[in-house]
Amino acid sequence: MVRRILADAAADAIPERLAEGLASQYAVARTELFLVDYRLTALVPVLGEAVRTRPGDPAWRCFDHQSEVHDGDVIFLPVSARGERIGVLACAPLPDDPGLSTELAEIAVALAHELQAAASGTDRYQSVARTRRLTLAAEMQWELLPARSRIRPSFGLAGQLEPSYNVRGDSFDWADQDGRLSLSVLNGMGEGVTAALLTSLATYALRNARRAGIPLADQAALADQAVFAEHRGATYVSALLLELDLTTGEMLAVDAGSPRLLLLRDGQVHDEKLTKEFPLGMFEDTDYQVQRFRLEPGDRLMLVSDGIYDAVAETGRYGDAALARFVRRAGTLAPLQAVRSLLGDLRAFVGDAELEDDAVAVCLDWTGRPPQP
Repeated sequence: MVRRILADAAADAIPERLAEGLASQYAVARTELFLVDYRLTALVPVLGEAVRTRPGDPAWRCFDHQSEVHDGDVIFLPVSARGERIGVLACAPLPDDPGLSTELAEIAVALAHELQAAASGTDRYQSVARTRRLTLAAEMQWELLPARSRIRPSFGLAGQLEPSYNVRGDSFDWADQDGRLSLSVLNGMGEGVTAALLTSLATYALRNARRAGIPLADQAALADQAVFAEHRGATYVSALLLELDLTTGEMLAVDAGSPRLLLLRDGQVHDEKLTKEFPLGMFEDTDYQVQRFRLEPGDRLMLVSDGIYDAVAETGRYGDAALARFVRRAGTLAPLQAVRSLLGDLRAFVGDAELEDDAVAVCLDWTGRPPQP
């Protein structure tokens, strides 16, 4: 019944209709929906007054561990769909029914799917999830993203942008289909809206070629031509294009002036060396070449832009050694927790200073299990 209530609710009224349905069907007196903010540092309530949540709070434990958490008479449940972590549902008090928490967990998943579907029809949830205003360039970049995370039996994937409310040219894109995962990380040259427009052009050109079934090297070539046709080599986009066979672990790569690619295998961090080619749009007819390497079950790839390892503070440069130590130390964290922690570590390193450049971090785990049909 509650699932039907969710499906029939107006796009901007889903939380209220959910609270009414839980009250009438399960005698739940209090309901709250927390949405995670763009920076992954705040859980913002939708229905009640703003309250400050801190790491270690029950809501954050639920979000981080993706499991139900009980705190007194309140149950916290993850609101996630296919690994995309949207927020946390809190309900209280619960009737004495041992099967109710299972039903509520299923409702929380249904809620996540409804919120995803409603996002194109209302601004409410995007507005609530902002702790401050986005710049225009950041608005463009966040709208460009496919999702922030995805978990499937064969892989786990997450990405994050920083500074989240003022990001400019850094971005990522991904899609999985027919047992293959396509992933790209891009960095458009320039500042502000100029960089965001450049990255958007490259992203849409790559998507257009990918959706037409064009091979990876030709995807890069077509995006290269699209950017060059618009800017005649005056500006360009650094990019790393990857395509993973989810059954065999074979990885195809085109390195067009890419970010760094670190491989965590058996507790050891390796710098995956690729031959760099010209960025997209630098020249008119670059002939891109596909490079190959193979992942082993349990491998993790961390893709990071120069905004991370070249970040500077009064104590010096963040650097390769600190980055490798972090990747090794965060090896047990889920992909979204790993990128969130990495950028948190970066913010702690620079302190009160602003990042001089955008930063993007993407984490990919390959389990070795074949994808489910």
